[in-house]
Amino acid sequence: MESRGDQVVEDGFSDQEEESFYQDIDLLQNHGINVADIKKLKSAGICTIKGVQMTTRRKMCQIKGISEAKMEKIKEAAAKLANAGFVTALEYSDIRKMVFRISTGSAELDRPDRLREIADRFNLDQNAMLDNVLYCRAYTSEHQYELMDCVAAKFHEEPGVFKLMIIDSIMALFRVDFCGRGELADRQQKLAQMLSRLQKLSEEFNVAVFITNQMTADPGGWYYVYVHVPPQNHK
Repeated sequence: MESRGDQVVEDGFSDQEEESFYQDIDLLQNHGINVADIKKLKSAGICTIKGVQMTTRRKMCQIKGISEAKMEKIKEAAAKLANAGFVTALEYSDIRKMVFRISTGSAELDRPDRLREIADRFNLDQNAMLDNVLYCRAYTSEHQYELMDCVAAKFHEEPGVFKLMIIDSIMALFRVDFCGRGELADRQQKLAQMLSRLQKLSEEFNVAVFITNQMTADPGGWYYVYVHVPPQNHK
């Protein structure tokens, strides 16, 4: 740990661990992606496997020289390399330890380990609780929808084990991927498909689904009325 002025920099992992925190995009060569296409991705600022996951299909197809067929092949190869499945909350907690942090000096402001606090509240073993939770992060609205297939497979592999599925900030990725009123209809259609898929999963595997969403001010309200509506415009 290093101290720089009033800030404290936590440097608790080795250079080797830091390198393993991400996968270089050159690894795609081992999965049939040629060097020329990898260079095109790099020129667009996509330099890691996670970067491929974070890029929507539409945006990747806009890169000069990347056709739809090439894009699908790149996405498929990246998914294999990233092993884009679920990890337990305990495993994710270990991964989080590799994140470079700058402490504020206040434990109240630094990111808390909420599940551990909840476990303590109910006198449960922290590691046992974390090991009983599966976690996966979606990077685009497309990725979010694709993860539903992974969820269905998990539910089928271990029938009756899973009781609750939580989707945090379901609209966040849709708001990023679809901008402006011109793409509103497409966004609403994709969101409807996502919600329908979640409902079917809930009914198929008898699992409760909990969705969080954010509220935003309604720009169409009168100047003296401050109206809040869900961002997807469903009241």
